[in-house]
Amino acid sequence: MTIQETNFQFPGQTGFYRGKVRDVYSFPDKLVMIASDRISAFDVVLPRPIPYKGQVLNQTAAHFLKATADIVPNWLLDVPDPNVSVGLRCEPYAVEMVVRGYLAGHAWRQYRDGHRTLCGVALPEGLRENDRLPTPIITPSTKAHEGHDEDISREEIISQGIVKEDEYVQLEQYALALFNRGTAMAAERGLILVDTKYEFGNLNGKVYLIDEVHTPDSSRYFYADTYEANLTANQPQKQLSKEFVREWLIANGFQGKTGQTVPVMSDEWVAQISARYIELFETVTGQQFQPADPSIDPQQRIETNISQSLSN
Repeated sequence: MTIQETNFQFPGQTGFYRGKVRDVYSFPDKLVMIASDRISAFDVVLPRPIPYKGQVLNQTAAHFLKATADIVPNWLLDVPDPNVSVGLRCEPYAVEMVVRGYLAGHAWRQYRDGHRTLCGVALPEGLRENDRLPTPIITPSTKAHEGHDEDISREEIISQGIVKEDEYVQLEQYALALFNRGTAMAAERGLILVDTKYEFGNLNGKVYLIDEVHTPDSSRYFYADTYEANLTANQPQKQLSKEFVREWLIANGFQGKTGQTVPVMSDEWVAQISARYIELFETVTGQQFQPADPSIDPQQRIETNISQSLSN
């Protein structure tokens, strides 16, 4: 059974927000995030949920939050259920810190179309798709509750007062340090961390890493053993990310633009996406995926486990 959405009401709950993928329950000092099986691309939630996707997302994020806690404090307090994280309620910064080590995805599409500056960062001439950049770059975007996130430059963020300059400098330092750690952890698994995004919040004047980190929804990975050969042959990289979902949508005439219709997702395609997510979890974390017990109703399981966590 997949988890399309949840609609709980817990004692002491002060708010509820449904994102593209997560259902977020607010409490005075905590947040409960339920990773659903919804999948989004081009900022559109696709019509069919993906079995085990939410569990993969939640457990991958928890794995990396614990592995990077020495770099920057994070919001996570408890993982009471395969699909649930409970953590500190922070005030989010209104930007996403996107770090790119390679010219891929959105950055490549911009470069291919003739742009040589991305979010105020100058890119050299003569780069090919998937080339390693001279040094990792930060290409921030504004966080949109609805519609598309928008590219924005460091200068615009500071001049518009979206984030104070001293705090933004700290976000940059944290983002690059996290990317370096993620790069090293990926290399141990035979992977290349291509690009990723980080979100931060503030609690009592202190910066925290929030949301997810180094997951298939927030990151792109290449397989290291085939990278150079594919690059030399001008072949697509074998990768672990949801870019393959975006590519399928593009091939079927959908990029989230007005008037476009999401193509029909067959049972076979949904099963393939699920298998790819599980593959990513096992490859990235080095752990065997243990699917939640299908004999237990997931809604009841999640509600019970959250209630127990909140009562502790």
